[in-house]
Amino acid sequence: MTKRTERLNSLLKEVISEVIRSDVRNPHVAEFTTVTEVDISKDLHHAKVYISVIGTDQERKETVEALEGAAGFIGVQAAKKVTMRHFPTLTFRLDTSVDKQMKIDALLKKIHNEEKARKSHE
Repeated sequence: MTKRTERLNSLLKEVISEVIRSDVRNPHVAEFTTVTEVDISKDLHHAKVYISVIGTDQERKETVEALEGAAGFIGVQAAKKVTMRHFPTLTFRLDTSVDKQMKIDALLKKIHNEEKARKSHE
């Protein structure tokens, strides 16, 4: 990944986060929605926007669907804040890495507690 692409991804992440927070008025977008990463294509025409949603599976699904439906609006609003010759088409994806990390942390804690319990019984 080039420095320019990294900078663009970072800038788009900031701008899209701001647009979702301040301009998107869809009740299906969960309150705790975070843009975790933006991955713009080499030709700069498409960008995958990874989001993390704190909530139920249903809320996550509804949030992704609502953002997908509002992708055009979000792109137009974000384009007003960023100077680019061509603003990329946005697609939204659920970032499950936070969930995976939480599961790993829970498993490690469980193992640690079991080891503690075993040692106290010896």
